[in-house]
Amino acid sequence: MKILLAVDGSAYTQKMLDYLVTHQATMGEAVEYTALTVCAEVPPRARKALGKETVEQYYAEECEKVLSPVLAFLSQHGITVASLAKVGQAGETIAQIAEEGKYDLIIMGTHGANALNRLVMGSVSTKVLAQCSVPVMLIR
Repeated sequence: MKILLAVDGSAYTQKMLDYLVTHQATMGEAVEYTALTVCAEVPPRARKALGKETVEQYYAEECEKVLSPVLAFLSQHGITVASLAKVGQAGETIAQIAEEGKYDLIIMGTHGANALNRLVMGSVSTKVLAQCSVPVMLIR
């Protein structure tokens, strides 16, 4: 089974990881985990002013800030996980990676936004659910 862990470094990610390590047996024995973080794009004008090298370094540092603690936490609990960092809009990117990578399941935390907030701002989990045929497990 291939499982994509969508992580953003928030407390909700930690809740999802806590759930995962306490319910690891329910996932089965032959599980291949990949932790994915998506860094928001730097606006075009800022990209141009900063230069490609600076922007690339920023993306690498921001993704590392999210992925390092996730990988360390899972390793402490005996879970081997690959990592993947992308740049773009989180919901769309998670859905695309899950489809292209032929994942069996996406696990992600949810911020628990109310209906009004989702209507006005949307949410990453809502976008993933709407754009992806891969099953999604939301941990709240």
